[in-house]
Amino acid sequence: MDYYKAFLVGGAICLVSQILIDKTKLTPARILVGYVILGVILGGIGVYAPFAEFAGAGATVPLTGFGNTLAKGVREAVDNDGFTGIFTGGLKAAAGGITAAIFAGLLASLIFRAKDKS
Repeated sequence: MDYYKAFLVGGAICLVSQILIDKTKLTPARILVGYVILGVILGGIGVYAPFAEFAGAGATVPLTGFGNTLAKGVREAVDNDGFTGIFTGGLKAAAGGITAAIFAGLLASLIFRAKDKS
């Protein structure tokens, strides 16, 4: 049942993205940034954690989950370190994901050749 919930929730998030791409003039980059911000807001007010508990990977893998991780890291760092946690908490919490993304981008750039659109 966990797989079904993850598939349906993750698919719904992708469906909303596709509708936004098709029906609005928003660029994919703006939609992705919007998802991160939405994850931060929902994580900050405490709504995203129960949603992620229900949906599993369907909620934690998309960019909304990344935003939630940033918010959770900031909240924990502020509790432990005070004001400076605002600046360091998100990066500490998401360091593994950021490192994996940079490494995957580097690997892809070494394997594939970039071409100009013509």
